[in-house]
Amino acid sequence: MEDTKEKKMKILCLHGFRTSGGFLQKQISKWDPSIFAQFDMVFPDGIFPAGGKSDIEGIFPPPYFEWFQFDKDFTEYTNLEECISYLCEYITSKGPFDGFLGFSQGATLSALLLGYQAQGKVLKEHPPMKLFISVSGSKFRDPRICEVAYKDPIKVKSVHFIGAKDWLKLPSEELATAFDNPLIIRHPQGHTVPRLDEAATEQLRSWTAEIVKCNNYAVEKKHELENGEAKVEIEKKKPEEACKIHNHEKSAINTINKELEVVDAAQA
Repeated sequence: MEDTKEKKMKILCLHGFRTSGGFLQKQISKWDPSIFAQFDMVFPDGIFPAGGKSDIEGIFPPPYFEWFQFDKDFTEYTNLEECISYLCEYITSKGPFDGFLGFSQGATLSALLLGYQAQGKVLKEHPPMKLFISVSGSKFRDPRICEVAYKDPIKVKSVHFIGAKDWLKLPSEELATAFDNPLIIRHPQGHTVPRLDEAATEQLRSWTAEIVKCNNYAVEKKHELENGEAKVEIEKKKPEEACKIHNHEKSAINTINKELEVVDAAQA
């Protein structure tokens, strides 16, 4: 059981349009390695080969991929349902995952999956996701998607990188409003995974450290319950004191309860 306690949290990292998992991995390598030292980062390629020219040709070698296709107004989407089904199967078979990191199309898609999971539309048997790092993400614009995915504030701990020169600056700000108490980190750059200054690095490192701390507490409590070492005393023990991440104390308690329900259902 000790191995379970020390198992790293797992993040699914979804790349931008007509790039690749390898390119996103290279982009994230700009950041201080201590930020994600306690995480297992997974960088899959998109489901479809790039259907046109990539902006990173000559910068990073092919092949390039895309998750789905869309019209110029970003209101009509092709192969989106197939993409969602593919990713849900990927998450289920290669997980469980604890959260997402995404850039541009990958961030937009990640937020959609988080909203859909919160509404019980997808990943019903998968433990609730705990975190989301969005770089240049946006909302979908189809009202039929919006009224489900963004119906209620998404109670996943999230950080949103918003660039002053990013052509998706306003959509990125709008996406942040879909989340409960998001952390917003602004940078002076454009549509890119930014290099982080010392202040932003410390912000993100502190944010991930608190998430790991909270998760370790939840794993420890679950371990005790599964082995009959403790009774359910969540309110009495006040685990919220160990999980103060941007005023999400009650969210941490709910996460523990939901994960225990998933375990119970799987064992039934």
